[in-house]
Amino acid sequence: QVQLAESGGGLAQAGGSLRLSCAASGSIFSIKSMGWYRQAPGEQRELVASITSDGTTNYADSVKGRFTISRDNAKNTVYLQMNSLKPEDTAVYYCQCQAIRTTFPRVTLSDWGQGTQVTVSS
Repeated sequence: QVQLAESGGGLAQAGGSLRLSCAASGSIFSIKSMGWYRQAPGEQRELVASITSDGTTNYADSVKGRFTISRDNAKNTVYLQMNSLKPEDTAVYYCQCQAIRTTFPRVTLSDWGQGTQVTVSS
């Protein structure tokens, strides 16, 4: 099993900043990618940003230029720096990890964190 420990959510004012962290642990042989998704009430879960093992990043158009995803491979940790926050960024943010497991044969599975609430007030 793989466990994802998220932290850093909370309340911010519009224009403010928050930083999310997600540390992966457990039966990990190597991590292929990690990312952040979010889900607002009544909405579908959507990709916010992702980063692969070689550092390739991908962002939703709505957060480009405001959010930055980074990764510490030695710590199996991914970060999401959120600047210039807007009320529409309010959602539960979920960490996702795609990892090759230590099992034989090797399998690649995706896991989700429990989510952390981000609320941006206007």
